[in-house]
Amino acid sequence: MRDALTALGFGEPGAGRGLGFGAAGIGNLYREVSDTQAFGALQAAFDSGSRHYDTAPHYGLGLSERRLGAWLQDSGTRGDLVISSKVGRLLEPRENPQGALDDQGFAVPADSVRRWDPSEAGIYRSIEASLERLGIERLDIAYLHDPDAYDLHEGIEKGLPALLKLREEGLVGAVGVGTNSAQAAADCLAAADIDLVMLAGRYSLLEQPGARLLADCARREVGVVNVGVYNSGLLARASVPDHANYNYAQAPRDLLDRARAVARVASDFGTDLPTLAVRFAASHPAVVALVLGASSADQAAENARRFETSVDPAVWDELVVRGLLESSLLETCAP
Repeated sequence: MRDALTALGFGEPGAGRGLGFGAAGIGNLYREVSDTQAFGALQAAFDSGSRHYDTAPHYGLGLSERRLGAWLQDSGTRGDLVISSKVGRLLEPRENPQGALDDQGFAVPADSVRRWDPSEAGIYRSIEASLERLGIERLDIAYLHDPDAYDLHEGIEKGLPALLKLREEGLVGAVGVGTNSAQAAADCLAAADIDLVMLAGRYSLLEQPGARLLADCARREVGVVNVGVYNSGLLARASVPDHANYNYAQAPRDLLDRARAVARVASDFGTDLPTLAVRFAASHPAVVALVLGASSADQAAENARRFETSVDPAVWDELVVRGLLESSLLETCAP
């Protein structure tokens, strides 16, 4: 494992897979969250054992970083934590917002615009702005955020070298890429000497298009931080509702049916769908951390309970028998 990750306490791949807190929810993802509720979620995650907190300028146009920073100052926990944020989207003031709301899923005023800038100067500006919002002197991890959503080639040619330079200068502890695309992550992995891949929703109990990527990461000793393990909501409840989200939109009927079939197997083995989803997502030997989002203290505590809960190993074989899981996955994982 790379020295950068060992220094951050991640340990060897497959060992000490920690539970991290995903801070998109406290940036008002989908709905407003009060400061009190956000601080309660952050504290409950800490009390439950989380020591890795992940945020981004994108989350609530800086609101997530500001709230995390305020909690860090009040709680005095900075020295105990690994803090990660992201670069690539600069926040710039919007002229005459006139009460407009953000149009990218966050219930916040649209007083800023996101501008793609993976240049060295842009990434330095992004880091400086994040540090100011967080009220800290150094990021432990910096990820290039969703380069495939803008210009993957430019992200690889400009953004990744800039992050590597930041790491060499000691301004960040470790660097990587965060994306929903297994292919984009693979392209970044092939192009640069990164420490981490944050993969969202592509290695979950529902689907595993990132399986080859994770195998490559294990061979290269690049850590995987697995996120989006509920597939943006579809796997988040024991009983799957008709109006469940998948990839931030309404889940199609075939995926609803598949999730419900998995939920029935979970129930047969004395557990539930979200717990099974969490245990599977942490199972691959390349996974060094699992980051789960929460916007309330109850959600943060429930994430920890699921993470710590053991399940009957026979449940995985039953999923294979019913055609809900590939048998090859069980050969490399220990869910």
